[in-house]
Amino acid sequence: MARTPSNMLPLGTKAPDFSLLDTVSNTTRELDTLTGQNGTVILFICNHCPFVLHINQELAKLGNEYQKKGIGFIAISSNDVEHYPQDAPDLMQTTALREGYTFPYLYDETQEVAKAYDAACTPDIYLFNADLQLVYRGQLDDSRPGNGIPVTGNDLRKAMDALIEGTAIDAIQKPSIGCNIKWFS
Repeated sequence: MARTPSNMLPLGTKAPDFSLLDTVSNTTRELDTLTGQNGTVILFICNHCPFVLHINQELAKLGNEYQKKGIGFIAISSNDVEHYPQDAPDLMQTTALREGYTFPYLYDETQEVAKAYDAACTPDIYLFNADLQLVYRGQLDDSRPGNGIPVTGNDLRKAMDALIEGTAIDAIQKPSIGCNIKWFS
């Protein structure tokens, strides 16, 4: 199991725009139609990564809970599906439905969106404010497969709560750790 850290895009970075296939609705979706009133979480995930599998239930729970609080949630898979067919769009739809995602699961076929966000691993997690400026990037929490720490979503949860409440978000943020994005060869 690879342990690739996120690249920690600079805070304040404007969210790069995109238009991608939503594998659940089979429609093209744009960033500006998916944002939340209070902010937006963008998750780079995939179907097969053990780090993502470890947190999937919490991602679904957080999405359901925080969408009601005005935070948009967007999941994106950018993996090379030729070499990793388990991450193909039809299987992304199956995963989204099985896990109970209440948010779109988008397919970044060209990998241009992952590159624009400087995404490195799955999961790679970004939180943008209502103006689409980056206010948090890093880990969901301290839990990893096999370390015995419960999955709580604590780090992301604290950042979203602070954003909603209009209080300062801790600038000390730990990188996410996961499998590397499967780039084209």
